[in-house]
Amino acid sequence: MRVTSEFWVSALIRRCQLDGAFATVIHKGAAEAGAIFLIVNNLQGANTLIGPAPQADYGSTGPQERQFECLLSDAASSDIDQKIARERSFDPDIWVVEIEDKQGRSFLPES
Repeated sequence: MRVTSEFWVSALIRRCQLDGAFATVIHKGAAEAGAIFLIVNNLQGANTLIGPAPQADYGSTGPQERQFECLLSDAASSDIDQKIARERSFDPDIWVVEIEDKQGRSFLPES
């Protein structure tokens, strides 16, 4: 059983803070099961957008943990904003978290 989106985001933000990065919620989605998108900013102009992996990647047993994939890499902020706007038009319940880290870490659990 997966934890709620709200709990997962809170834990991610805490992990970022403990390792010296800054993270904040840009858009708060559905507390229970909203999809989570991460914007990783390395503070040197390189931005990465990470989003949920397609459900086809989970297999027949379903996900035990959240899975992610890189949607945009080394992208301009405007490109990421446009992609997020499109995602929100399909699903207004998404979460958007921005992480600012000089090393460009996403702080996602290793698979």
